[in-house]
Formats: sequence, structure tokens, C-alpha cells
Amino acid sequence: MKAEIKVSGIVQGVGFRPFIYRLAVSRGLKGYVRNLGDAGVEIVVEGSKENIESFIEDIRREKPAPAVINRLDVNFQSREEGFREFKILESLDKREKAGSIIPPDIAICDQCLREFLDPSNRRHKYYFITCTLCGPRYTIIERLPYDRPNTTMRDFEMCPECFREYTDPSNRRFHAQTVACPVCGPKALLVDCRGKEVPCRDPFVEAGKLVSEGFIVAVKGIGGFHIAASTLKSEPVRKLRKAKYREQKPFAVMGRNLEAVETFAEVGEVERRLLTSPERPIVLLNKSREYYLAEDIAPGLHNIGVMLPYTGLHYLLFEGAREEPALIMTSGNLSGEPIISDNEEALKKLSRFVDYFLLHERRIAQKCDDSVVRLVDGKPTFIRRSRGYAPAPVRLKVKLKRSVVAYGAEENVTACVAFEDKAFLSQYVGEVERLEGVEYLDRTVRHLLRLTGARPERLACDLHPRFASTLLARKHAEEYNCSLSQVQHHYAHALSLLAEHDLEEILAVVCDGFGYGVDGKAWGGEILYCSVDEWRRLGHLEEQPLLGGDLAALYPDRMAYGVLAKAGYEKAEEWLLNRSRWLPHGRKEAETIMKTFEKGRYLTTTSAGRILDAAAAILDICHRRTYEGEPAMKLEAKAHHGRRVLDLKPEIEGGTVKTSGLMIALMEGLGRFRVEDLAYSVEEYLAEALAELACSEAERLGLKAVGFTGGVAFNHHITSTFRRRVESRGLKVYVNLQVPPGDGGLSLGQAFKAGMEK
Repeated sequence: MKAEIKVSGIVQGVGFRPFIYRLAVSRGLKGYVRNLGDAGVEIVVEGSKENIESFIEDIRREKPAPAVINRLDVNFQSREEGFREFKILESLDKREKAGSIIPPDIAICDQCLREFLDPSNRRHKYYFITCTLCGPRYTIIERLPYDRPNTTMRDFEMCPECFREYTDPSNRRFHAQTVACPVCGPKALLVDCRGKEVPCRDPFVEAGKLVSEGFIVAVKGIGGFHIAASTLKSEPVRKLRKAKYREQKPFAVMGRNLEAVETFAEVGEVERRLLTSPERPIVLLNKSREYYLAEDIAPGLHNIGVMLPYTGLHYLLFEGAREEPALIMTSGNLSGEPIISDNEEALKKLSRFVDYFLLHERRIAQKCDDSVVRLVDGKPTFIRRSRGYAPAPVRLKVKLKRSVVAYGAEENVTACVAFEDKAFLSQYVGEVERLEGVEYLDRTVRHLLRLTGARPERLACDLHPRFASTLLARKHAEEYNCSLSQVQHHYAHALSLLAEHDLEEILAVVCDGFGYGVDGKAWGGEILYCSVDEWRRLGHLEEQPLLGGDLAALYPDRMAYGVLAKAGYEKAEEWLLNRSRWLPHGRKEAETIMKTFEKGRYLTTTSAGRILDAAAAILDICHRRTYEGEPAMKLEAKAHHGRRVLDLKPEIEGGTVKTSGLMIALMEGLGRFRVEDLAYSVEEYLAEALAELACSEAERLGLKAVGFTGGVAFNHHITSTFRRRVESRGLKVYVNLQVPPGDGGLSLGQAFKAGMEK
């Protein structure tokens, strides 16, 4: 009996062929296994039908841990070809179907780490130690099938010893495409800011020493450059902030190990699992009472982003930085630009503030930032879905009607290629306002299409006519001869919930900083009825003056004054003048703001983000936004230590949640209550009022599903309060779990809409 087996999913780059080889040989089956150009695997075996069926069952049950089998098709034939043995054949370029994908990068496994730490092992302290189950995958692949000549490892010919391992079926590096050692693998070197090599025995250990001495070092990793600095010294942190124009934005850190992390942060069981998982994301942890790292790392916040080492090179850095419990490990880029992955570009752009560069020879095919996760209402929630997760697909419960590509919005951008029941989200692209970001998005879309083998039939983007992502989607629509669907921003957020949870309809509360509304206004606090076929705006937060447009988002005092003045607060002008020092042009600018309001020359917004900004300004928590979400994040940090003191019941009129009274109550509470308690009360009011309106509308429409999404859904207090209120009314709450609730998840919603359209 002969069986032809086709397997699709994540089955290349995860040790699947060696696994099949060993399994077939142990069953006495003859035939072959080989990779296909569609990222799938073809298996042909001969033997008894009973033995083959047992073999197939074991494929599903015993597959390598990183492998994902989406589909396994079997064609039995009575005619045999008379194979004499079982072999791994050379891969074929041919594509039979789309749907498989290269796996994400995988952190160093326990076996490799043991070898790395073993002085008797020939790969002792070799920074690029990998095997069939760990190491870079997505960041080194240039084309399919996944074989060494199609990756950036093709630049390094295997030495005889590595080749022996590669061809030995009993070796765990059998057919490991990334196999390398100190003899034949990529070499590393340490250079100064002028590019001159620094003589040293071990560049990684020396770089760690330099970091601990207070120098700033750019470190080339597997997906791009990190910028490393000490966590115990404030001076390099301040220098880094000034150079990267990140006055207040928090820096992520890499802990030496879990025990070291627990000396400065609170680590729960779920967070522990995330930190030590093969994906190794950055996890947002609450600072402990004994927090002792430099305060400038995450100023004004109650939490800090922490990850653990995920390659051998990181362990070597800590060997050099012996006294450091953690190292700052932030993305190596300039403000507003993508992460840098090229040696020459890094030297050119970063040398004005980086003291040393730790470089290696391996090219990075696909740049990839670290993923970021935090616990929100007890559930792991993506802030950024990237390294370790992308481009693994989100599995849909329904089949899309056509293949689509979606482009996200303007910030925190990801692309999405979706077809059949799979949505492949790209790594984090980030901002696409500048040319560098647009080019990165362009390359990412094209690469994802190549890897998935998808042929787009429709494209999807944001409704905003001037977003760079919208313009790129229009350009691609012409190039690929596709129709283009523009999906309203908040509807796309809600659609991501429908896609994730297989819902036909939902009452969605979508809260964020900005989204272009169908009326051309700035939306951001919306109550929507949504299905795939239709959506309606049922309610929203009260429209408030957006004095100066985008400037109101940068300078929260503008927003606060607008709300207070609209509410008729008598001392609004006096309040603004007293805070004019926070405005770029001082009192003159404050007077201009007041005149603008008097003449009614302003836009309005329903944004929940802007209301949180206004509260942060009134409470003297934040007067200038230096990074996205800063006022709201610092408000949340204060609220983390607060309790409710304002006895405000939700004020709702005709589908509008009133917020003016809330701001007046804040002003009146100043001096009477702690800032922490007022901050807590603001978040509590918004969550309760939104929940009240959502429940009323859901009950009126006979809906049982209520969703909460958008950037505000990152706020633990608001999300948990909203959930409790809604569930107390007997309704089910849905939140994003597989993609970020912020704009990083928009492309999934856009793709779902375009893929399901008639």
C-alpha cells in the first residue's frame, strides 16, 4: 500500500522532516519526505495500510512542539513504487496551495542552552547556537522552501563537523538549516562609534562590560538592533533619551534571569509563563515596592517592560555585565523610524549617541521588533504582536470568500494577508507617517504575499483619506488590479472581535485616541452595533472642543481648557493662564486658545483618549505628550494606587455619555482628595458610564455579546470595571486576545470585512 500525504501549516523550519524521517524508519516504512515551495511538506510512504494509518496518527500526536498542522491530506493507492528506504529528498520549488507559513523566531531551547553553558561542548558560548527546534526563522528567510540556500545562512558554508551533524539522522541538528559553530558560523566584532574595531577576546562579554561601565552599546540581534545601557546608572539613560527624542517614553529592559527580575518587579504565575515561553515577549510588570532600577527608565509609571534573554548572545552580554540585574534593551532606531537591521545604516544613524557597536556578519532578511504583552483583567493582552508570534496565523472559524491584504492605519501598523480560514499578521511595522515607514510596510506586504503564496483579490485600509497606509493601499490596488475597501477605524476594531471570537454580531464599545469618522470628525469613544454586513453608531462620548486639532493631543491643557470652557466653568481662563508655562509659547498661546474657543473656530472630538488626557492635565500628572498614550498611561499609574472618592453616577442623554460634569468634579476635588483617588474616580466613571449605555443598547437590540476594544482597552482598571458592570447584567464581554486591541489589531478587522464582503 502506498500513501501520498500533504501537510500544511507551520511545518517547515521546525524539525518536521527529521521527525517524519525518524518516525517512518521506526515503523519500517519506505518512501520520502520533502519540503514544497508553498511552505508545506510532501510525504510518500509504502507499507501496510494499518502501519501507515498508525504512522499518520503519530504525526498528529507526536509532532515537534513548534509545528502546527492546519491540514493533512492522504491519498491511498494500491500501486507501489518499490522504495528501498526512507529518505529526505531535495526540496521542490513548486507550489500546490497557499496556507502554510514559516514559523516565527523561537528562543534558545533548553538543550541548546545546556550546550552553550557546557565548557566541554564545541559550541560552548557560541552566540548563534541553534537546532531544529529553536533559533531565527522568519527573520532569515528570503524565499521558499525553507532550506539554507533560501536563507541568509547561505553565506556560511558548513564545516565538516556541522555537516556531519546535519546529515546524521540520530543527531538533533539533522537537517537544521541554521546549524553553525565557531568554526563556520557568522563572526562578531566590537567597533567604536567611528567603525574602528576594538581588539578583545570576546566581543559580547566586552560589550557587556562597557554597558556596566556606563557606555551605550548598539547590539545587533536576530531581528534588528537593540540599544543597550545600564539600568543602575541614570546618566546613560538621560543621554539616550535626549538622543532618541524620548523625553519620557519608557525603555524596555532585559532581565538577567527570572530571579533577578523578581528583585525589582512583581511576577505572577501567568507573567512567569510568558517571560519563559519560547516566544519570550516583553511583559509589562508592576514595579515592586523594592524597585531600585534607575527611575528614568520608566518615569511616572507603575510598571516596566521586561523580557528575558532569548539568544546566546544575550547570555554573553550578562556575563560581561556581572553587576547588572537587567540591561536597557530598547529598539535600535531613530524616533518615528523602523528598527535598523543593517550594520552600515546603524553606524550612520546611531553613532552620534551610541559609544560602541556589537556587530555580526549574518544579514537580517526581515527586521522584527520585540513583542509586548501585559495582563489586562487577568488575561494576556498584546500591546505589540511581533517577534515570536508573527507571522503565525490567527485561525478563523469561517472561510473568507476571497484573498485579501489589509494595511492598518497610521500608528502601530501591522499588515494582514488573509484567505480561507487564516489571517497572517505581519510583524510590528510601527509608524508609517515617514517614507521609511511606508517603504517598510510596502516590503512587509510583498514578503508576506511571497511566503503565503496568496494572490490578493481585494485590499483593505482605513477610511482616512490622507493616511500613508491608505495611499499605499491605493497604489497596490492598481498594481495588483484589485478592488479596495476602506473600513471605518472603529468598525475595524469591532470587526477584529468578530473575527477572533466567531461572532455574527456584537454591541461594541470602541475607545481610543483618534479615528476618522464617517462624518469627517475625530471619533474615539463609540458605541457601535456591528455585524460583517452592517454597522450603526448608537452612541458616543460627549463631543468636546479639540482646540488646535492635533496640538490638543500633544498639549493636554488645550483639551482640558476646552472641556472646562464648554462646561461653563467660571475659572477656566484663569486655570489656563496659570498653566501657560506648559505651552510652547506661554501666555500668548493661552490667550490665542481662549480666543479660538470664543469664536467657535475649532473641531470637536468624542475621543476617550482625549478625556483621559484632559484629566491628566487637570490633576497635574502630564502637561505635554512626548509619546503616544503618555497622559493616559501616567493617569493609570496614579489610579493604580487610588480608590473611588467621587460619587458620580453615569450621566447619559440621548446616547451621549456626558464628560463635562466629570471634569468639573475633578476641579472641585482638587485639594480635597488625593490625586491618586481622583485619577481612579475618572477611570471608574468612564468605565461605568460606557458599560451602562452599552448594556442599555444591547438589551434594546436583544444582543448578548458586548465587546470592549481600542487603545483604552489596555487599561486594566477601565477594562475590569467595564466587564464587571456588563456581566452583572447577564451579558457576555469579549476582548481581543489574539491581536492587540489597539491599532496593531486593525488590519485583522479590515481583512475580515474585505474577505467576507459579497
